[in-house]
Amino acid sequence: MNALTTAYRWLNDDGPAFGAPGLEPRWTSSKKDAVCTAYAASSRVWFTVSHGTLNEIYYPTIDRPQTRDMELIFTDGETFVHEEKRDYEFDFHYIDPDALAVRVVANDLQGRYTITKEFITDPHHPVVLVHVKVEGEEEVLSRLKCYALLAPHLDGGGAGNSARSVEVAGQRAILAWKNGTALAMGVSTGFTRTSCGYVGSSDGYQDLIQNMRMDWEFGQALDGNLALTGEIDISRNREFTLAIAMGEGFHSALAGMMQSLSTPYELQLKRFIEQWHRAASPERLAEASTDGGRLMRISHNTILAHEDKTYSGAFIASASIPWGNAKGDDDLGGYHLVWTRDMIQSATAMLACGRVDTARRALVYLACTQRPDGSFAQNFWIDGTPYWTGIQLDEVAFPIMLAWRLWKVDGLGEFDVFPFVENAAAFLVHFAPVTQQERWEETSGYSPSTLATVIAALVCAADIARAHHSPELAEFLLIYSDWIEAHLDEWTTTNDGCLHPDVKRHYMRVRPPSPGEPFYHPEAGEGRLNIANRAPGEKYNFEAREIIDGGFLELVRYGIRRADDPLIIDSLKVVDHVLKIDTPYGPCWRRYNHDGYGQQKDGEPFIHYGQGRAWPILTGERAHYEMAAGNDIKPLITALERFSSFGGMLPEQIWDYADLPEEGLYFGRSAGSAQPLVWAHAEYIKLLRSAVDGKVFDRISVVEDRYCKKAEDRTFKSEVEFFQVSRPVARLSSQKRLQVLDKNRFQVMWTSDGWKTKNTTDARLLGYPGFSAEIPAQAAGSQIEFTLFWPLEARWLGKNYFVAVTS
Repeated sequence: MNALTTAYRWLNDDGPAFGAPGLEPRWTSSKKDAVCTAYAASSRVWFTVSHGTLNEIYYPTIDRPQTRDMELIFTDGETFVHEEKRDYEFDFHYIDPDALAVRVVANDLQGRYTITKEFITDPHHPVVLVHVKVEGEEEVLSRLKCYALLAPHLDGGGAGNSARSVEVAGQRAILAWKNGTALAMGVSTGFTRTSCGYVGSSDGYQDLIQNMRMDWEFGQALDGNLALTGEIDISRNREFTLAIAMGEGFHSALAGMMQSLSTPYELQLKRFIEQWHRAASPERLAEASTDGGRLMRISHNTILAHEDKTYSGAFIASASIPWGNAKGDDDLGGYHLVWTRDMIQSATAMLACGRVDTARRALVYLACTQRPDGSFAQNFWIDGTPYWTGIQLDEVAFPIMLAWRLWKVDGLGEFDVFPFVENAAAFLVHFAPVTQQERWEETSGYSPSTLATVIAALVCAADIARAHHSPELAEFLLIYSDWIEAHLDEWTTTNDGCLHPDVKRHYMRVRPPSPGEPFYHPEAGEGRLNIANRAPGEKYNFEAREIIDGGFLELVRYGIRRADDPLIIDSLKVVDHVLKIDTPYGPCWRRYNHDGYGQQKDGEPFIHYGQGRAWPILTGERAHYEMAAGNDIKPLITALERFSSFGGMLPEQIWDYADLPEEGLYFGRSAGSAQPLVWAHAEYIKLLRSAVDGKVFDRISVVEDRYCKKAEDRTFKSEVEFFQVSRPVARLSSQKRLQVLDKNRFQVMWTSDGWKTKNTTDARLLGYPGFSAEIPAQAAGSQIEFTLFWPLEARWLGKNYFVAVTS
C-alpha cells in the first residue's frame, strides 16, 4: 500500500489509539433484509442490510467482503445514547419496486425523532451511499449529534486492519487499508471530528457509552480489529450523505469518495433506479403469485445482484455468512462462493424469466472453470480457485442440463457446447452411480436426487451428441443412463422401512457404498452411514433405512418417474410423517431426519453441531411435485411468500420450534443460517413460471419421453451391466451383456468355461468417456473370469475378476 502523500494531511489529533489489536474479530448477523448493488457492471461494489443497518460491503468481486457493518449512534450528550441495532423501531421499504434501493425509517421509542436512511451505490463507481434525514422535536435535534461507526474487515478479515484520520480537499475523512485494498469514509457535510480505535477498548462505541460524549480523537490505529468513528453535527446538518468508497490504493478510495459526494444524491438515486428499470422483471410471472408479484420482483433482482461484475456469469450462493456473529476470520468462504448446483438453479431461473443471455453467461463461465477431467470443484472462489474439494456428481450433471435447455431455445449463440458437454458426461460415466457427496454435501453412496440429475444429464448429453454427428457416443450415453435407471429403485430403496408404521418400501436419503465400491467408509459399517454435525453424545451412526429425505422428488421433476408412481407416493407418506413441519405461515420440511446442520436446540448458533431446521426451498420442491400430480399449488406459493423477510429475503432455514424471543427466534421465521439463500429465490421464480405454463418448468422432454411411460410402452430395455475397476460387478443376469469400461485403451481376456476357451476383445473408443469392451451374454450358472491388459503401457491388471451369471 502506498504511503500517505502530501495530498492527504494526516490528522494526528490525540495520537495513536490504545488497546491493540482489539477483540477477536467476528462477522455479523446472516439475516439480511436486502442485498443491493447497481445494475451497471462498472459499479463493482455490493452491500447488505440487516436490522436497519449497513452490513458487509463486497468489493471488487462479490466473494470479497470488506466490512463487518456500519451503524449510526445518536446522542444528546446528556440523557441518552441510541444505537441503531437496539434502540429503534424501524420500517423497511424498497424505494422503487423494481430497484434494489432501500429506505429504512427508524423511530426513537419515545417518539422524539425519526431517522430516514436510504441505501444505494454510486451507479458507476465502487462507492456505497447512505443518505440520512433526521426529523423531530427541535429541542432534541438542536442538541443531537450523530456518529457513524464503521468496522472494516478489509481483504476478507477483521484482523490486521489499519486506519488514519485524514483531511482531503479540505474535508475530514477516515482512511483504512489492508494489503492492497483501501477504504475511505466521508460525509457530504464533513465530519466535525473523527477517531480510529480498536474494537472493545478504544473504539467509538466504548467512548460514547461511558458518558454520552465523544472524548477520544485518535489519529491512527494500526494492525488490528478496528472501529472507525466520524461525528456529524445534527444541530447544523439535518440531512447528509455518507460515502464509503473502495479502491486499490489510497488515492483511488479517497478520490472515489469525493467524486461520489460531489454529485447530488438525488441525481445518484435517479440514475440508480433508471439502471434497474432496464432489468425488466418478468411481470407475467406475477399472475401466479399471491402477493401481487412483490416477491417475484425481489427474487428476480436478488438473483441478478448475486452475479459478479468482473467474472461475468459467476453467481454466488448468498452474500452472507451463516451464523456470522459467531464466526471469525477463519470462516473465509461463508456462502459467498460459487456452488455449481446453486449457480445452475440461478441461471435456470433467469431462463424462466426469459433472460437467455444471462443463462448463457453462466454456462460459458462454468465452461471456463471446468477441470480437464470434466468435473467442477465442490465450490470455488469467483476466479475459479477451489475452496472445498468433494466430488458431487449433481454439480457435474446440472451444467449439462443447462446447456441442453439453452440449446433447445437457440440460446447458445456462437458458443460450441459439445466439447464441454462431452467432457462432463464422460466424468459422470467414470464415477456414476456412486457419488462422494450427495446434494447435502455430507454422505457418499447411491442418492436418488443425485442419480436423477445424472440420468437426466446423460440423456441431454446424448441428445446433443446426436445433433453433433456423434451417434455412437449418443447411443452409449443412453445405454449407460438406461442402466442406472434400471437399477435405480434397487439401489436407493429399502424394503424394510422403520419410519412409518404402514410403509415398508420407500426411497432412502442415500444407500452407502458396499465394500469394494468407491468411497466406502469402513468406520461407518456396511449399510450404515455417519451423520455429520450431531451434538456431542448424540447418536450419529444409523442404518440407511432409518434416514429419508425428499430428494427422490427430483425423479418426478426431471421426468424419470411419474407423479403417481406408487413408490413415490409411499415415500412421500414417510417424508410427511417424519420431516413435515406445519408453521403459522404454511408447511415446510426438514432436509432429512437427524440432520445436525442448523441452530442448536436451545437457539444458540450452529458451531460444529446443531439441529437441522425446516428449509423453505423444500416447500418449493414439494409444490413442483404437487403441480406434476395435478394438485393445487397456490397454498404452497403463499407459504413461500410468507416465509420471506420484510425485505423479501428467503432464508435457508426457518425456526421450526416454539418461540425463543431472547434469541430472536420465532416459529416459522428465519433461523440463523443464510438469508437470502439464492437457490430458494430461484426455486420460487421457477415455481411461478411453472404455474403460468401449467407444467413443471424444469421437466426435460427427452427424459420424460424416454422414462415416463409404462413398461409395456417403452421402446428399449436395459440389456447391459457395466464393470469398471473402480466399481466391480460380482453378479450378472444371463439376459445381460457385460460391458467393461476404462479411460485408456485396453484389451479384455476372458473365459466362461474355466479357460478351456480363451477370448480376447479389443476395447473400442467411445470419445471422452474412454474405451469399452463387451462380453456377450452367457448361460445361467456359468462364471465369467477376466483380466485387463493395456497395450500402450504394456501393463496387465495383475488380478482376475469373477462374475457369476444368474438366471
